[in-house]
Amino acid sequence: MQSDLVGELLDEPNVIFIMEKVQTALANEAERRKAFYDWIKEDQKAEFINGEIIMHSPVKRSHLNVVGNLFRLLSVYVLSHELGQVDSEKALVSLSRNDYEPDICFWTKEKTAHFHANQMQHPAPDLIVEVLSKGTEERDRGVKFKDYAAHGVTEYWIVDPVKESVEKYILDAELMEYEAQAPINPKQFITSEVIEGFMIPVRAVFDQKVNLDTLQSLMK
Repeated sequence: MQSDLVGELLDEPNVIFIMEKVQTALANEAERRKAFYDWIKEDQKAEFINGEIIMHSPVKRSHLNVVGNLFRLLSVYVLSHELGQVDSEKALVSLSRNDYEPDICFWTKEKTAHFHANQMQHPAPDLIVEVLSKGTEERDRGVKFKDYAAHGVTEYWIVDPVKESVEKYILDAELMEYEAQAPINPKQFITSEVIEGFMIPVRAVFDQKVNLDTLQSLMK
């Protein structure tokens, strides 16, 4: 897809003038991004996407429950097996152009070995989970979907707290695009490709009792 876009651009006789305008726009955007870093505080949840600051409103209880349930299971498993680091909500992921605060992120221990206590910006994770809400679904399925893939995020889960469904996407490293995996039955298990051995019932993401039972099983 990227090569097609380049080809289309090169077919334009005024490509030089187009590139000059793009470079000027990106330079102005970079200045706004610097201002974003100076402005953002630890108690704010905001993202910088394609030159705009996106503020996040409080979410519904169903969203909080899903994030809490999945983060609890992932963090306990990853820490107990010394596989890396799991963060939720407030980890700022800085990619080449945009800055995101995904609902859940996982980095392997090879990447987290370079993390330090005062670090605010983080590299592309190996797994990202976004929990849909009415205000974020377009970005979660749009710009984030493309951007995460372009920057090598190996695995991407999209969780719908209303439909109680989980979609799993795996990166095609050659095309740098996501491939949808087979639909996940709500009564089945979901596994991770990048977190070795992690397998949980889908219901553990949405049901507190199943979540507790699964947590106890992971801690054995």
